[in-house]
Amino acid sequence: MSNQPLAERLRPKTLDDYIGQEHLVGKNAVLRKMIESGNISSIILWGPPGVGKTTLAKIIANTLNRPFYTLSAINSGVKDIREVIDKAKKQQFFSKPNPILFIDEIHRFSKSQQDSLLGAVEDGTITLIGATTENPSFEVITPLLSRCQVYILEPLDKNGLLKLIDTALEKDTELKNKKITIAEDEAMLRFSGGDARKLLNVLELVVQAEEGDEIEITNDKVLNRLQKNLAMYDKQGEMHYDIISAFIKSIRGGDPDAAVYWLARMLEGGEDIKFIARRMLILSAEDVGLANPNALLLAQSTFDAVHKIGMPEARIILSECAIYLATSPKSNSAYEAIDAAISVVQRDGNLPVPLHIRNAPTKLMKEIGYGKDYKYAHAYEGNFVEQDFLPKKIIKERFYKPQNNQTEIKILERLKRWWGERF
Repeated sequence: MSNQPLAERLRPKTLDDYIGQEHLVGKNAVLRKMIESGNISSIILWGPPGVGKTTLAKIIANTLNRPFYTLSAINSGVKDIREVIDKAKKQQFFSKPNPILFIDEIHRFSKSQQDSLLGAVEDGTITLIGATTENPSFEVITPLLSRCQVYILEPLDKNGLLKLIDTALEKDTELKNKKITIAEDEAMLRFSGGDARKLLNVLELVVQAEEGDEIEITNDKVLNRLQKNLAMYDKQGEMHYDIISAFIKSIRGGDPDAAVYWLARMLEGGEDIKFIARRMLILSAEDVGLANPNALLLAQSTFDAVHKIGMPEARIILSECAIYLATSPKSNSAYEAIDAAISVVQRDGNLPVPLHIRNAPTKLMKEIGYGKDYKYAHAYEGNFVEQDFLPKKIIKERFYKPQNNQTEIKILERLKRWWGERF
């Protein structure tokens, strides 16, 4: 039995063996063309775990026959970066191609660590390939980001995942010697969440639990085995997205106990506290919303505070915010309103702004009717006067629909006073 995990044994070596990301590495795709040309600029690969970021970086280095250095943001510092850059500079004297420096989880690098890369990236001493699960706009400093192309990697779809299973059964040195039948694949696919590594880990785990060489994989076998080995997956960070999902849904569902439990799980697992705070900031607007507008202010304060404080004290701030959000009244009216408005924009395109509410900075604009008949709300009793603000085509559309909570009931009453039957 090999000590290497199945996912590592099956790691593809060429673009032709690479599964998924057709929009980047498929025939005539932008990244494939760049690789085949022999010239590649510094890039950042952004996507969830297990979609092939590390694999793609290694394939690029192998295809281009470049020296390949790897650093992990978790255990590498400025000193390690400088050592790699010094090695790269020495190679320049021997007319060797510039090496590729792959930095996994680059979003975990501090500003000073990222700053130390700038000069080498800019002058071409190294070609940087960064991998991140977080939006690089938030986590990568602007000077470095401006010197890199960002490519988004997507979770594998069902066809890609099934192809991966077939490849494992046909080509893996250990699995191909067994007679493995996939009777049911729903549980494996559901648990993988588009994560190739997670899928292969599940497959290997179930196979190892079975005796003999004739193995039939069913949904029940998968679920039973995973329940027994859940801790292993947590420890390896495989349930990153499952845990954050449980956390968010617990808050949305009004359960403070579950919220702090999943928060504790993330903190003990070494989750990035900024990631947790950012998700609560989003939730405060999406799920609490106008039922308690102060939630957004507290979540913003929490986000700022964890930046300044850090662990272990940040756990207290995160806990306070999580409990506050969980126990707050809930409304997703703002979320539904903007999505409804966006769907109308996508459906009807750029409808003209009514003349009376157009800006009229010039005499000509005034002469052709811009701003004509506009009623200044503050000139009327109660600082309100009825007039149309939407384009004529969608004048009867309703986007904001107040929900049944104390705050929005008052908002609805106000809107009815203003607009009558419209609300």
